[in-house]
Amino acid sequence: MNVLPGGLGEVRSERPLAGGSIADTRVATLADGRDVVVKRPPTDARLEAEGLTALADAGAPVPAVLHVDERLLVLEHVSGSPAWGALGERLAGVHRGHAGGTFGWSRDNVIGSLPQPNDPDDDWPRFFAERRIRPRLAAAALPDHVRRRLEAACDGPLRDLLAHGERPSLVHGDLWSGNVVDGRWLIDPAVHRADREVELAFADLFGGIPDAFWAGYLGAWPLDEGWEERRPALQFFHLLVHVELFGAGYVGGVVARLDRLGW
Repeated sequence: MNVLPGGLGEVRSERPLAGGSIADTRVATLADGRDVVVKRPPTDARLEAEGLTALADAGAPVPAVLHVDERLLVLEHVSGSPAWGALGERLAGVHRGHAGGTFGWSRDNVIGSLPQPNDPDDDWPRFFAERRIRPRLAAAALPDHVRRRLEAACDGPLRDLLAHGERPSLVHGDLWSGNVVDGRWLIDPAVHRADREVELAFADLFGGIPDAFWAGYLGAWPLDEGWEERRPALQFFHLLVHVELFGAGYVGGVVARLDRLGW
């Protein structure tokens, strides 16, 4: 008999949950008839729980944490009808309502299965260059000539481009369509405080997030002038994460943005 801790009780059945590429994730049906999501990540599960709790406290729609220890995370199983516009509006509220402090987080956490350094900094361009781009440049799949171009960008033009005076906002940190359940719930965060534009740059990177989300977000809090010019540079981070996790197939996206920016 499989019994979940935290007073959740006996598991009557379970099935794999599609979509997860990092953690062993299953939907378990408990003896009382409830469905819960059971995750066994390769990293400390408490980091994800901390992120979900921070987002929930800020008003983001996330599943409730039912139990967590170092290796096990049990979440509310969420579902519902798509509400992309409302999701965009609520995310803007999270970003706007929790802006201030320093960039970073109270401790390092993870992005996927990779370490995400979060040492606080009050300078966004420096934080992005030193805490987001440089730590990813050791990826084996990244060619030396691309690495050198990114190093040079971190030394000057990247910082110049990103200096537009934005305050730190609480961000989900890994916002793409695969981390949105039924168009209304956010999952699998990599929370920290950042320029909100980096959140939206990744949301725009691979597609799959519909126009209704953008209408909801931008209707609640429009982006600053120059966003279109900053967006390709802000996409470097998540592209480099994908190079490190999934290989050289993502290098072309990095090079295309370097070329577009003339770096």
